[in-house]
Amino acid sequence: MPKLLLGRVGRALADFAMIAPGDRILLALSGGKDSLTLLHLLRAFQQRSPVSFSLGAATVDPMSPDYDPAPLQPYLRELGIPYFLERQDIVGRAKRHMDRPSYCSFCARMRRGVLYQCARREGYNVVALGQHLDDFAESFLMSLFYNGELRTMKAHYRVKDGDLRVIRPLVYCRERQTRAYAEASHLPVIMENCPACFGAPTERQRMKSLLALQEERDPRLFNHLRRALQPLLRQGLDGVPSEDGHA
Repeated sequence: MPKLLLGRVGRALADFAMIAPGDRILLALSGGKDSLTLLHLLRAFQQRSPVSFSLGAATVDPMSPDYDPAPLQPYLRELGIPYFLERQDIVGRAKRHMDRPSYCSFCARMRRGVLYQCARREGYNVVALGQHLDDFAESFLMSLFYNGELRTMKAHYRVKDGDLRVIRPLVYCRERQTRAYAEASHLPVIMENCPACFGAPTERQRMKSLLALQEERDPRLFNHLRRALQPLLRQGLDGVPSEDGHA
């Protein structure tokens, strides 16, 4: 594993007290570059950390014709990591009940619910998600521009029901770093090309473009954003169950 990725994830695990002894962590594994990179990072920490924890992975298949997670099963079997494939007709439900060209947020909420159900059923108490610093920055700008609120996703929080914790260990990592690791390691990345998500530009894509333009002018942009977002990232660490800022 690259030292830079290990260092940034290790710092996030410590800064936000993400893992406690005896935790059973279920990774949300879409098969994309971010979740696959996080899989190997958590596996590396599991092998070298003095804090003992268990690791499993789960994939929620929304039954989109453009998404096939089947290759993940033999891959996780080879790694010796417990794996759960949850198939739910989320795309079908979205098409029947939503009158809009994109239903990404609906799909994300439904997937999260299925993932929580899987964690409870299989005895996991922590759910790990693969959002990185770019995602946090984009969510912050979307909340600021369209809701007039200073909010973003949380790095570590307890769900409303109080029985599960959610962690995002890639909070200090950049998307380009997960992409570089996935490519260099030849990870079995599964592309998800849902027409509802990629057929038209989304607001998140517009935020991504805006940040990219600004970073060209100032390469220190994301260092500044990481510091500025610290108070928002720490929300939810007081032990009080809370909802996440964004999907």
